[in-house]
Amino acid sequence: MEWLDRIPTGVLVVAAVLMALAPFTPEPHLLEKYRMFMAGTLRRPLDIFDVFWHLAPSALLAVKLLRL
Repeated sequence: MEWLDRIPTGVLVVAAVLMALAPFTPEPHLLEKYRMFMAGTLRRPLDIFDVFWHLAPSALLAVKLLRL
């Protein structure tokens, strides 16, 4: 995973925070999707893709930090 090692940690932190909180109004998508998941309404493929899209930078950051 040399490509992950070349990405600065600071860039991943900023990307993870921004993607986790985007869009800032009316509420972050991750919060909305979490509520949908808890209500059992997270079924559409687009909604599931959206969860993975917004969590991808956080997952990359976690992998990078675990490799340190």
